[in-house]
Amino acid sequence: MQIRQATYSDRDAWDDYALCHPDGSAYHLFAWKEAVEGSYGFRGVYLLAENECGICGILPMIDFRVPFFSRVLVSLPYCDAGGVLADNLEIEQSLIERALLSARKLRAQIKLRSFKPLFSCGQNRTDKVSMILNLPDSSESLLVGFKSKLRSQIKKTSRDGVTAQLGKAELFDAFYDVFAENMHELGSPVHAHLWLKSVVSKYKDRVRIGVALTPEKTPAAAGILLLHSSRVSVPWASSLRRYNSMSPNMLLYSTFLAFAADHGYRQFDFGRSTPGEGTYRFKKQWGAEPQQLYWYENRVPAKAKRNQTSNKEGFSAIVSPGKKFAENVWQRLPRSGTDWLGPKIRKYISL
Repeated sequence: MQIRQATYSDRDAWDDYALCHPDGSAYHLFAWKEAVEGSYGFRGVYLLAENECGICGILPMIDFRVPFFSRVLVSLPYCDAGGVLADNLEIEQSLIERALLSARKLRAQIKLRSFKPLFSCGQNRTDKVSMILNLPDSSESLLVGFKSKLRSQIKKTSRDGVTAQLGKAELFDAFYDVFAENMHELGSPVHAHLWLKSVVSKYKDRVRIGVALTPEKTPAAAGILLLHSSRVSVPWASSLRRYNSMSPNMLLYSTFLAFAADHGYRQFDFGRSTPGEGTYRFKKQWGAEPQQLYWYENRVPAKAKRNQTSNKEGFSAIVSPGKKFAENVWQRLPRSGTDWLGPKIRKYISL
């Protein structure tokens, strides 16, 4: 077995391995690397293990550099989990050891985000879960399995004249308008238009965009769906507060779920949540169950520690005093300003 850094010529073989691996996700695909490099300019460090039979393990990482802070190899930024995929524990460990060696050479730390526990990866943060729903073989069976209250909420949106569209790049602008406004309402910097459009472009047939429309055909909720061979994931979804009474989010997610069930996907990944919070309860009402996320971080260089602190799980994180104050200030800034400044900040936030 040998381990080397993957090149573009490895793209198809890499994707085949990620699509066939039982722990693989859409985030493991080479498209994520291409989108990050092409929009935010960070370099991908994609490690590939191979033997006489071909690829036997992969570990995708992004060389994530934040000005004035330490350098980090992240697997992967802007999503819930990347992490290592391998045929066995020995290969998995070899890939992790090579990653640690690469980090030492770069004087960087490592963050590995995984759907499964890993070994010898440093401190582990376990306060986040991914909400996973196992899907039946059809949308009809899915609807029958919902509780009556949930079915009534979905039907009410249609009675109120809310409609849904499911497509690809042609719906991107409608999605981004909803997404940017929702981020402003939440007091959070928005991702760059170029980054999200790059994701849609690079994933090609493995992406869908959903939009829920008011009776006046105004986008009220929207989301992006990424497709793995067995699991679909929702990395970004938003709805606008002024349309909450119409519950467009209910129709958006029921449309996503129906598509996934009817196209033979086995699992629907609603994305990460903190147990007990509002998004956790929203996802759980669909029948989704929490799956532990494992976020590992090795020790940072001593000179960087003055900029960081540890939470109760022992996980290093950049200090963010006055977070609530900052959110309130951001909400009061004009959209024109936050839409311009937000992407310049959001680029450097790896979650």
